[in-house]
Amino acid sequence: MNKYTKIGALAAMLSVVLGAFGAHMLEDRLTADAIDVYDTAVQYHMFHAVGILLIALLIDRLPSPKLALWGARLLLIGIVLFSGSLYALALSDVKILGAITPIGGVSFIAGWICVALAARSPKKP
Repeated sequence: MNKYTKIGALAAMLSVVLGAFGAHMLEDRLTADAIDVYDTAVQYHMFHAVGILLIALLIDRLPSPKLALWGARLLLIGIVLFSGSLYALALSDVKILGAITPIGGVSFIAGWICVALAARSPKKP
């Protein structure tokens, strides 16, 4: 799971970079609503980057590591679709980008469901 440790760490670093960029470079250039959208993207980006790191750390202890791996993949997809679409929406004001955001949200939900299922004990015969 070393791969997902790296991915989670890089995703968290990118969240910090984008958060700092938003705070220092965009504050005077975007509307208050656009800043709120951007901040939401940064928050969800970081939450789910940490989620990927946690999965990477726990995967060997879970009864179903394959499901946990799918959870990490889905969280990464969610970061790209959910946070990515919100970053793009805030910076461009192209409203149609907001249609992608719920797909990322569903990916987050599915990822956490996979992690929960990966943690449940197998049925005894």
